[in-house]
Amino acid sequence: MANKRKRDNAPESEPAGKTEQQSIKKVKAPAPTKAARATSNSSTSATPFKVGSTSPITIQVVAGSYDRVLHGITATITPTTTTIPSKINKKKAAAAAETTTSYKVSFADTFLFNAHASAIRCLALSPPSAPTPGQKGGQKVLLATGATDERINIYNISAHPPSAKAADDQKLLNSITPRPVLENPKNRELGTLLHHSSNITRLVFPNRSKLLSASEDSTVAVTRVRDWALLHTFKCPIPKAQGRPSGDTAALGAVPAGVNDFAVHPSNKIMISVSKGERSMRLWNLETGKKSRVLNFPKDVLMEIGEGKHSTGEARRIVWGEDEFAVAFDRDVLVFGMDCRPRCRVMRDDVVGTKMTKVHEIKYVSLGKEEGQEEEKNVLAVATEDGRILFFDTAEAELLEPPAPKEEEQQQQQQHKIKLFDSKTPNAKLIAQLGGKTAGVSGRIKDFTILPVEDEESGKRSWFVVSAGSDGRIRMWRLESGDLRVGKAEGVKAGRQVGELLGTYETENRITCLGAFVMIPRPEGSVESEYEYDSEESEDDEDSDDE
Repeated sequence: MANKRKRDNAPESEPAGKTEQQSIKKVKAPAPTKAARATSNSSTSATPFKVGSTSPITIQVVAGSYDRVLHGITATITPTTTTIPSKINKKKAAAAAETTTSYKVSFADTFLFNAHASAIRCLALSPPSAPTPGQKGGQKVLLATGATDERINIYNISAHPPSAKAADDQKLLNSITPRPVLENPKNRELGTLLHHSSNITRLVFPNRSKLLSASEDSTVAVTRVRDWALLHTFKCPIPKAQGRPSGDTAALGAVPAGVNDFAVHPSNKIMISVSKGERSMRLWNLETGKKSRVLNFPKDVLMEIGEGKHSTGEARRIVWGEDEFAVAFDRDVLVFGMDCRPRCRVMRDDVVGTKMTKVHEIKYVSLGKEEGQEEEKNVLAVATEDGRILFFDTAEAELLEPPAPKEEEQQQQQQHKIKLFDSKTPNAKLIAQLGGKTAGVSGRIKDFTILPVEDEESGKRSWFVVSAGSDGRIRMWRLESGDLRVGKAEGVKAGRQVGELLGTYETENRITCLGAFVMIPRPEGSVESEYEYDSEESEDDEDSDDE
């Protein structure tokens, strides 16, 4: 009989000696393939969508709200190139002319209905289906929504923009509606999953063939997309009652329980989950379906980020990076290496420029390969309560040392014999910030999505950022190729304001979750059928290939 696994404490950021360093086991995670990196939920899509410099881009945005309403919006971004002639020499005006590109966005409602009986908590979008020759319905994207009614609704969304014929048929409808309507008749509802007995907290499509869902019943369910069968359920233990903290909404005699979040490694072999009432994270083996390890967060590190004795100390969000993973707490974020050591924190007061603000969402963004480097550069994006998206460089070479204690604190410590807590964890470097009061955004950002786009001619990468918050506004931003680069050039300051606001869409509902993807232009010669489904056999073959 195997010995019972014990809880392990997450090792300190600096090993005390050789024996301690040898005793720490690294997380065995094989290097992900290119296909796995593109479809993983660990970060925003690493594979950029290639477009022409003058071709329009259509983005499908899906947003859930507290008011049970599910919004489907298409944002069409049209670039306009303007040539400014030089005034120095008329003969050389053509050669010295400057070309500037401006972007204009137009929004239209794709669908708008009450999807659940109560507040929508989360949603997930799958990778698009593989293109097949002569496919009548075109490529599809699966949409899953979860709410506090214990249900998971599944929808089929077209990966292509609505046809020109559909736009012409809805001109009469647009003349009487306050907002433009561009309904896509290929979007359909598939059904409802009842795999959980409590509120749904997280949904993820690690690939096209599987759906993972977490709930407040302390389970993570694995569902096969081909027939929507429940393959396995990971059961997390319910924590023991240790008093009732302020703001506790658990029933009388019960304790706060449930999975807050989970993250699947790009190899699809390892999963990490964080739950309510636990100061730890759990590692799961997706191949065997069993628990691998339990790692407690170091107490001294929790004290540094404001999770003291009287705080819950539980993690809210977790996401995988290239060779690290980030764990978000109530007001700070910890970055761990593959050896499960705390590498750095993120939201230090003197770095962020304000007192500790609440963290709502975290994601990794791939910047591509820099000059002289073989691996792609990744940065960590953090959405905050004060309406900003902060971008941090978590590389070990760019970390900031902890500040030295102030003289006033040292005198107070000696005079009153008070033991003050010294910060020992380095902080990530702040590269840039998007939004905030400077850009006219003061409300919280509940969720955001970053979509990379690459120019086919120049090869430059840019990003479209879709953000939403409790104020009901969905904002579309654009980041240039050099906005997220580390400031090594002259005149480039760290923590600078970046991004261009292209447009704002008023939903008039309190947004809780958001998802978006760049729609694929319909290939030439494809059949635009508005009433026929795709061949089920082709989708089944594709799902079996993913397995």
